[in-house]
Formats: sequence, C-alpha cells, structure tokens
Amino acid sequence: MRHRVGQRKLGRDTGHRRALIRNQMTDLLRHERLQTTAPKAAELSREVEKLIGHARANDLHARRLVVAELYDETVVKKLFAEIVPRYQDRAGGYTRIVKLQPRRGDSAPMAQVELIP
Repeated sequence: MRHRVGQRKLGRDTGHRRALIRNQMTDLLRHERLQTTAPKAAELSREVEKLIGHARANDLHARRLVVAELYDETVVKKLFAEIVPRYQDRAGGYTRIVKLQPRRGDSAPMAQVELIP
C-alpha cells in the first residue's frame, strides 16, 4: 500500500517542481532564510532536512549527493564548511517555518523558512 506516500504537486509537472525546489534549496542555504508560500515552504523544509542529513556524513559520497541537488558549487562549500558543523550534535530539525501575513496581491498564505542557528 502507498498510503500517505508522496508530496505536494504545487501545480507543476515533475521537472518544473524539482527545479523549483532545487532553486529554493540553493537560495535557502546561501542566505539561510527564504520567504515563500506555505506549501512550498513545507516541501522545501522537508528536502533541506534530507540534504543536511546526507551532508552530515561529510564524506565523498555525501558531497556527490549534495552536488547533484544544488546548483551552485559555492553553496556546497558553504554547506560543508559552515552549516554542517553547526548541526553535528543535532539529530534533526535543522529548519524552522514561521507563518507570515497573507500575500497582498492574492492572499496566498506566506511563510519564512530559516535555518536554526
């Protein structure tokens, strides 16, 4: 059975959705905080948690997994040099989602995703 397996479609086909999440992961790790809609924030948080979990192994295989997901090599270096050492003693929960006011134009629910300091 595949009950409760899957992800939000976000109104996009697979390739577009994957590119969106990869772009947002790269930006979140670069700036350590990102403002987006609430459903995108939930999916982004889920993917970044997995990515940081892989990166915590800090070996060649982990680096290759991360490079395959992120678009910018400088962000990969920052992840391994600055972000992962912060979370070596933490088992999970590397991101925080803060609900914001609805977007003014279309009242879409907004949220801010940030890395836990």
